[in-house]
Amino acid sequence: MFKRLRRSLSALGLLESRCPACGALQEGAARLCPVCAERLAPRLGGYCPGCGALAQDPGLPPLLCLQCSAEPRPWDRLYFHGPYEGLLRDLILRYKFARSLGLGRLLQRLALDAFRPGREPLPELLVPVPLHPWRLLWRGYNQSLELARLLSRRAGVPLAARALRRVRRTTPQTRVPGHRRRENIRDAFVADPAQVGGRRVLLVDDVLTTGATLEEGARTLKRAGAARVEVLVLAKTP
Repeated sequence: MFKRLRRSLSALGLLESRCPACGALQEGAARLCPVCAERLAPRLGGYCPGCGALAQDPGLPPLLCLQCSAEPRPWDRLYFHGPYEGLLRDLILRYKFARSLGLGRLLQRLALDAFRPGREPLPELLVPVPLHPWRLLWRGYNQSLELARLLSRRAGVPLAARALRRVRRTTPQTRVPGHRRRENIRDAFVADPAQVGGRRVLLVDDVLTTGATLEEGARTLKRAGAARVEVLVLAKTP
């Protein structure tokens, strides 16, 4: 009852709230303030749906770049909210490393904006990029799994948290030079054919940098029989 009353008072402008991104005080429900809403607007066009390379004109439709046309990525389509810079980068870093878990709901909404679940056909399964059990124990949560939860509820797509598992403990990719990341992550995953075989899978992570981790995950899913693998991340490094 208290929640319903609070929503009613907020709708009438009788309660103040803070912007979940910058903390600015504002009237009404806890939505992004106008400044943050503009800074966090999703990138809807002017990018390569293979690797995420950005064109100068964001008004252009998504179009494969020459490199992805010649050498396709192991996934079938990439979705991302925006470039890994500015406010979006700050929010992701605070969520992952400063234990600002309250940002989770905001980042989930941004992921949902990037995916645009009204499109067809929907995937049949959501699969988060897994952490090794020791890494999960140290961090306490898997940010990719948390991002996938809202998508599962809103889009009505089952979440398969164990369809892809990390079976080899690796050095965190952020500590590995770019040219060694593919070697570092090789054979780190196994996928369950019983869950992914013949299905359209959406692989969920927070940031696409070199793409080594997501490439290995996508290849592993396809080797297990996934019919199609798409990738959703919050941000793509420039």
